This record gives sequence, C-alpha cells and structure tokens, in this order.
Amino acid sequence: MDLSPFVSPALISALILAGALVLFVTERVRHDLIAVLALLAGLITGVVKPEDALSGFGDPAVVAVAAVLIVGRTLELSGVAAKLARYIMFGKATYSLQMAMLMAVGALLSAFMNNIAALVIVMPLGAEIARQNKKAVGTILMPLAFATIMGGMITLIGTPANMILSSVREERLGQGFGFFAMAPVGIAVAVVGILYLAVIGWRLLPPRRGTMEGHAAPWKVFELTLTHAVELSRHALSKQLHASRTRLLRLIRRDKIIDWPEENRLKRGDKLLLLSRYMPGDVADSLEVKTAAPLPAEHEVTAHMVVAHGSPIIGERYDAITHRSGGALNVTAGGPRAARLKQPLGGILLQGGDQLFIRGQAADIARFGTQQRLLEIDRADTAPVNIRAAIQTVGIFVLAIAVTVLFDVSPALTFLAAAAAMAALRLIPAPEIYKSIDWSVIVLLAAMIPVGQSFESSGAAKMVADALAGGLQGAPLILCIAAVCGLTLFLTILLNNVATALIMGPLAIQLAQILHVSPDALLLAVLVGTSSDFLTPIGHQNNLLVMAPGGYRFTDYARAGALLAVLVVATTAFVLSTLFGG
Repeated sequence: MDLSPFVSPALISALILAGALVLFVTERVRHDLIAVLALLAGLITGVVKPEDALSGFGDPAVVAVAAVLIVGRTLELSGVAAKLARYIMFGKATYSLQMAMLMAVGALLSAFMNNIAALVIVMPLGAEIARQNKKAVGTILMPLAFATIMGGMITLIGTPANMILSSVREERLGQGFGFFAMAPVGIAVAVVGILYLAVIGWRLLPPRRGTMEGHAAPWKVFELTLTHAVELSRHALSKQLHASRTRLLRLIRRDKIIDWPEENRLKRGDKLLLLSRYMPGDVADSLEVKTAAPLPAEHEVTAHMVVAHGSPIIGERYDAITHRSGGALNVTAGGPRAARLKQPLGGILLQGGDQLFIRGQAADIARFGTQQRLLEIDRADTAPVNIRAAIQTVGIFVLAIAVTVLFDVSPALTFLAAAAAMAALRLIPAPEIYKSIDWSVIVLLAAMIPVGQSFESSGAAKMVADALAGGLQGAPLILCIAAVCGLTLFLTILLNNVATALIMGPLAIQLAQILHVSPDALLLAVLVGTSSDFLTPIGHQNNLLVMAPGGYRFTDYARAGALLAVLVVATTAFVLSTLFGG
C-alpha cells in the first residue's frame, strides 16, 4: 500500500522511526522484533521497496559482525586473553596504578573481542586487587565496565556499531573506515577515561558491599531433599533453622509448591527451599535429616558464579550445567533471583546476571566457566591454555587484521575467512560456532538497515539535518562535533547502540554536507557517542553485569559516569577538531 501520493514519504519514514524509538525506550518489546515491525511498516507504506526489504541480511556489515563474534569467541576460549590479563597483577603498586593497568588491559581486550568477554576476563582480577588492597569491590567493577566499553572505540571490530558506521560511510562516500581509522580518538578517550577513573572516578563510588565481597559467605538458595518421611512441625523447623541463620522459603512436593501439611508429616522426596549462608550438608546436620544431594568429593570446590550476558546457557534450566559438563559439575544453590522467585530450582530458566553455586573439580569449573561464559566471583582461576591451539588462534586473528589493514580488504571477507579457518581447525567446538553469534543483534541490524536507508532516501534525514544545522550554522567545528557526540550519547542512553548508529550515521553525513565540514569528523563523533553510556546500568550490558556484584544502585552510575561523559565529549571534540580542522 503506497501512501506516498497522499502523505510525504519523509513524514512516513520519520513516523515509523519515531514509533520504533518509542518502543525501544519502553523496553516492553524485544529490540529485534521492533526492528522487524519497523521494516514491515516501511514495506506496507511503500517507503521501503520489496526488493530492498531483505537487503540488510546480505549487507557486509551484518556478515562482518557475525564473523567477528565467532572469531572473538574462539579467542576467548583459547585462554590467551585471560593469561595476558594476569600479567598486570602488581602486588607492590598502588591501588590506583593496579586499577589503571587492569582497565588498560580490559580496554585493549575489548578493542579486539566482545567487550562482555573482556569484562568477564578482568572482573575476577579486579575483585582480587580490591581485596588485596582492602577496598570495596564496588570501587573497581564499575570502572572496569566503563573501560571495556571505551575499548570498543579503538578498532573497527570493537563494537557492531563501528562496523555499521563503516558500512554507512561506504554506501554514502564510496569507502568504509580503515581498521584503525578510529584509533586516534578512541585511544585518546580511553586514556583520559582510564586516568579519570583511576584517580577520581572510583573515589566517587560509595563503598557498598556487593556479591563479590569475600568477607562473609553470601546468601544462597538451595533445595534440601528428604530421603525419608519425618514428623516435623513448621514451628519446630523454624526453631532449628534459626540456629543456623536459615529461613524456609517454600515446601515443594512433586515439583509443586504446597502449604505446610496439617498432620506435620513430611514425605520422602519432599524438598525444602531454604535461604542460608551455609551449604546443604551443614543445614542438613542442623535439621537432623539427610539430603539426597551427595556430599562434596575429595578435592571438589564450590564456586560462586554469575551468568554473563551472552552466555550459551541463558534460557536453559539449572540441570543444563550438569548435562553440558558431562556430569562433572552440579549446581548446589541459586542466588538472589532464585530467592525472589521462591520456585523450585529445577524449573527456573537461567538469565544473564543470575548467580549460581557450582560444585566440582577446580579445573573443570575453570574450563566450563570459560566455555559457557560464567564468571567466577569467588576465585580467579583460568582455564589451562592449549599452547598449540592458542598459537593457531592468535595467528589467524593477527593475519585477518593484517590483511584488512595492509590490503584494504573488507572485514566481512577477512573475518569470515578467519572464522572458517578456526572452525576447520577445530579451534572452536562445533556447537559454539552458531551459539557465539548474538542472533538478536543480527536480526536487528538486518531489519533496521533498510529502515535507516529509507530515512535518508525519503528526505527525512535531510529535514532533521537542516533543523540541526540551523542551530549550528557558523559554529566552530569543535562545537559541532561536541553537539553531535552529545546527541548520540543521549540517544544511546535510551536506545540500543546499534539502532543509534543506524539513525545517527546518515544524519551525521547530511549535517556535515550542510555545514561544509568533514563527514568523518561527525561520523567518528557518532562512533564515540554510541559507546559512551556511562549514566545508567541499562544502557550497556557491561554496566548491568557489574550491578549486583558491585552492590551498585541505579544512581551510582551517574555519580561516577556524569563527569566521565563530559570528559569523553570534550576529548572527542578536541581530538577530532584538531585532526579535521584544517
């Protein structure tokens, strides 16, 4: 249904995009679904042509993002990055220096691999540094999250948004960004940000106790399964539990929550859902009953772990950990979300940020944590490195970068070839190849690309650019760059950074043409802005990942991040105006 004869295509495109923005902000609908709905709306109204509707799925930027995720996951599984991070543990350096060095390593890792993976690698080291210096763990986790976000600004593959902006540049200006085209401004921002966080930023954070604090055993939720019937009143149970500082959450019979039986008789197989600092064996002793769960075997340990965003086990049940580990590991207890749900542990679907207590051999836990992207927050063990596989992985990765930089080959081709080589050499397990790709991001990209193109082709982008140019006409380049970077940063707080890049990229080029300034100056300002959400825990997954372990509140992010955001915008404006001012 083509509405263009009746309504301006620019208005239609703007309304579709505005509607998508509203849905993005509400966060009541999945981002990838919003993108698909926007694409369908564009098709129905005629602003997106049928032959262009699926063009996004073949866009080089989408292929590059998928390939880079596979390559980055292989690099993560090799264990090389984790080993590299441990080399900066200086026991005699000051806390600020140790923090700065670890943040620098985190930023470096995130320049070449998924920034969530980079954070997962450095978080346990950060907790160890804090404990060694008798500081609250919360003083270092947020700075680490911010540093790994900033590291994504340094290279073309640092974040999907970078590759999207390169694709926008290639389509509008004939050539995409070079692999290190953003490095001058990205490195400058990272250096300024790390210095601020190491000297001032961490001191602005309240010393709250988070889940990574090692001074007291954390609260945990576990199920005590009775192996025989027992006569026990709720009052008598509560009295026994009180002695061990344990609280009854639920009584479960045949996987259903029931009220306490009037006859005060618990049956064999009944489960007590308990909240305690102690492990099942200790509580079982206080109850004078037995648990069906086996006691820890010799040399087994229990690790307190967090499910990182992007983990392959998200959406599965607790017993998936036992199945995926071949029976080597068992979940002995759940964390705070399990306490809030008060449901049988076996029926809870895992989510990013969930805390688990996993028992098994230390080497098995370390290896499984690396493979499944689980963060050990009580220990900092790393998986053993296979030297031969590590050399092959790093060699292929460096070769892909070299070919991209030296021969100006599209990253989509070089990293697709690298991913294929790593898969052929079995450097990444076959099931991990497709699991390493965040398909929601792929669908979001592929669906939003035609929508973003219609925003420009319909003339809507030029209308918005004209309005912005009216306020910036005659302003110095440094102010124009600051305005574009600040606007992008504001949108990134509300939206996914990929969606922000798709909207702001074409707009920046239009604005540059009107103001007669370098398009690269404004495109790079957009690139920095898409990776600069330091004000909320929900704007970036890394911010959310450290929230519970660091004991942060929503307002803590702005407390440390507001000045950082100002410094980032100012540094970006200064560096880019210096580079492109002539």
